[in-house]
Order: sequence, then C-alpha cells, then structure tokens
Amino acid sequence: MQTPEPLGGTRPTSRDVARTAGVSQATVSLVLGEKWRGRVSERTAETVRAAARDLGYRPNLAARNLRLGRTRTAMLVVPALTNEFFAHVYTGAAVAAARHGFGVVLYPSPDGVGPARDPFASAQAALDGVIASSMAADALKAFRGTDLPLVMLDSDPSDPGASAHLNIDVADGMRRVTEHLLGLGHRRFLHLASAVPSWTFDVRAAALADALRGAELRTVRSPLNVADAWTAAHAALDTREPRPTAVICDDDILAVGVLKVARRLGLCVPEDLSITGFDDLALATAVEPELTTVRLPAEEFGRRGMEALLAVLAGEPAPPVTLPVELVRRGSTGPAPAV
Repeated sequence: MQTPEPLGGTRPTSRDVARTAGVSQATVSLVLGEKWRGRVSERTAETVRAAARDLGYRPNLAARNLRLGRTRTAMLVVPALTNEFFAHVYTGAAVAAARHGFGVVLYPSPDGVGPARDPFASAQAALDGVIASSMAADALKAFRGTDLPLVMLDSDPSDPGASAHLNIDVADGMRRVTEHLLGLGHRRFLHLASAVPSWTFDVRAAALADALRGAELRTVRSPLNVADAWTAAHAALDTREPRPTAVICDDDILAVGVLKVARRLGLCVPEDLSITGFDDLALATAVEPELTTVRLPAEEFGRRGMEALLAVLAGEPAPPVTLPVELVRRGSTGPAPAV
C-alpha cells in the first residue's frame, strides 16, 4: 500500500486514513472506535488499522471527549500543598489516572476548612469527577449537589454526599501507638492534637481517649506547623507540675515542634520524654532522634481513590475501603523515666 502525504499539515487526520485505506471517514471512525464488528469486514478493518499505523495517525482526544461529554480529567482537592502526605496521594492518583488516559489537577482548599470555591468557571464542564482528601466536613459545598462524582478519602464514611469512601485505619494507628507506649511503662500523656476540625483527627482523638482510659491524658491543640506546635508544646511542658512522660502527636510536623521544645527545656528524648508522630513523612527520619510514628500508605491511598472514581464513572460499584497502617518504632520512644 502506497502511503500518500497527509493532507492539511503535518499531523495526519482521519480523512487521510480514509483516503489511504480507500474507505469512508465513517468506516475509519467505526474501526478506530472499536465499533466495526458486524458492520465492517475483518479485512477492511485491518486495512484501516494498517493505514493509521503507516500514517502515524492519533485520534484527536479533545474532539472525541467533547463528543462523548467527557474531559478525562479529575480534580484532587487537598487541605494544603505544603504537606508531603498529599504529594504522595497525588502521585498515586496521577499514576492510576494515566493508565486510563486521565489527567489529575491538584487544588488546595485553605487549611481543609474551606469552603473550597469552584476553581473553574464551571467545574461540571471542566471535570469528570472530584477526589477529596482529608477535608473538613463543610469544605466541599461547591461540589455537593452537582452531577460530579465525589470520592472522599479520609472522611466520615456515613456522609451521604459522596459516590465512594476510602479511609485509612487511623484509629488502629492510635491504638498501636498507645499499646507501644503503655508497654514501655508510660502513664502520663500529652496529646498534641491538630486544630483542624476534621473527621480524621476526631477519630484519632476518640481512639486515643478510649485506649488511655485510666491513664493521665491532657490534650492541647495546634495548627499543623512547627512554629505553632513549638508554642503549644512549650506551654504544656514548661511546668513545675509532673510533666507527661510521652507526647502523642497527630502529625510528624507537630512532633518535630515537640522535639525542639524538649531540647530548649533540656529534656533528653527518649530518656526524659518519649514523642510519637503520625504519617511517616521524610521529616520523621531527618530529625535526631528519628521519630517513632504511624506509617500511612499515601500513594496507595491516592491510587485506590482514583480507581474508585473510575469505577463510579463506568457505572460499577465502588465499595468502601479501609487501608491498614503500620507502627514504625524508632529512637524517639523509650521506657518511661523512673518517678
């Protein structure tokens, strides 16, 4: 088969394929759209495919998506771009999306509290669906009540506004932390809790209170940054009263603030004070001593979230999923100091 020069520029079109194969454009559309069986012979279909290969033809996905009413684009909404955890969630979602010819745009909602405003003139026109990770309960009002499928990650599974829910077993993470510290003899605890009003932090606090029932537990709250964590922890630990012997933090970032306070107050970690984090960010091994923390499967979380959205778009069931966590023991925890 002689391959003619493409018409109308360097990029071949379906018209070029039709001319090369000696068929109509409608036949090309049927064959390349995999809708030819029963309408076109196997021989003709192979001729069209060969012409497309020889010409280096690629379908115009933008035009095809407009005809199908699909943009093949999902949006991942996160509380902040400064937290490494959400970078890993995005990576997992983007890899899964790429396997299916989708793209993922990333959109931060300030502090996860919001409300997250629609970042486009019309999200329904620009997106096929939304994945929201670790957002506060009222942060997604802009997307509720629309036709956009909404997959919620790390959120209240009883929320009726989502098409699918995926969670990480953060309650089990807190139970593992407390079992570890209780086993080391600790009985006086400080919980440095996130100040963000979010389901995931409420679950952590409830699991912690239940596991430490009968022990001494004080809770102070802090925004998720080192400076505010330092301030909150300093006020709680700089006291003449018996100090807690262990500080349980909702996040590795908060735990780093506590480490800095311990050094300022002349406390040795873990001899005088044990400290635990949550997430297992790169930060957890960048400090000394390295943090005992709860490892969360962030990339898998993002991947499974994207797969759930793709299932919803295909009209398939997307049952709720809870991913397991792992306690990583490092140098920031040790036996409780002798009274």
